Amino acid sequence: MSGRSVEVTLTKAGRTKIRYPAEVLTEGPGRLSVRAPWAAEGVRDFGFVRFEPGDVFVEHYWRGRWFTVKEVWSGDGALKGWYCDVTRPPVIGGSGVVVEDLDLWVSADGSEVLRLDEDEFAASGLAASDPEAADRAVAALDELEALGRAGLVDLLDGSR
Repeated sequence: MSGRSVEVTLTKAGRTKIRYPAEVLTEGPGRLSVRAPWAAEGVRDFGFVRFEPGDVFVEHYWRGRWFTVKEVWSGDGALKGWYCDVTRPPVIGGSGVVVEDLDLWVSADGSEVLRLDEDEFAASGLAASDPEAADRAVAALDELEALGRAGLVDLLDGSR
């Protein structure tokens, strides 16, 4: 199934944040990996990393896991780091993948692990409306942070 096109849809609070085409790299019963160019307009500077035209994202989605991992590569092929979304398990179908997000950044050298969007998560009301989902999301964020500090390579090479 490698090489086919799919559409990735990122949502936040039930609203579509962005949609973009991606190329399937690998697909198995529990995992989908795709490649996509930076899909937003212009440059997005977070202070700790810049996403810009020419960047390439290699995105990894696991059925049943409450997170996704996106390798971020510059246009010249240098690894910038890993952008990790804490999500409900992604919905992976024949034509694409849909995910919601709470974010974590891991620098390419692993020296910096940053939790992002915690204020948005708190304001979402998920802890009150769906405490089990909120607990699962926090546990996934904790797991991702530990993996980020230990190195995400084992997870991405399929050994986990």
